[in-house]
Amino acid sequence: MKNIKYLVLGALFGLILIKAEVMSWFRIQEMFRLQSFHMFGVIGCAVVTGMIAVWLIRRYNIKTIAGEEVVIPVKVFTKGNIFGGLLFGCGWAITGACPGPLFAQVGAGFTVVLVTLASAILGTWTYGLLKNKLPH
Repeated sequence: MKNIKYLVLGALFGLILIKAEVMSWFRIQEMFRLQSFHMFGVIGCAVVTGMIAVWLIRRYNIKTIAGEEVVIPVKVFTKGNIFGGLLFGCGWAITGACPGPLFAQVGAGFTVVLVTLASAILGTWTYGLLKNKLPH
């Protein structure tokens, strides 16, 4: 019962994705074909919002709901970031979905996306299995 807030926030996030057409396969294809600014605008707004949120967290030492300190680790850039980004982008372009909208697409009744969801889960599991053997 204590996790109901996360269910409500997740449902609200899914509704926002659907109403903003962010989970639309056609909108994603338009973005990758450079035919529409819609998705670039949404992603740009998300990046700016994230930058402001991180700045506010660092500036005012904002804590979590449980009162814990928020730790934002400094990450080192490696060539793996480039390969991972390219792989992620190719998968996004081919399937028309990134991890966020997958569940919203399934919830909206696009059952074919279950294949993409299963593939994402399998890919995550495979990475976890091979993580220690991969160059980082």
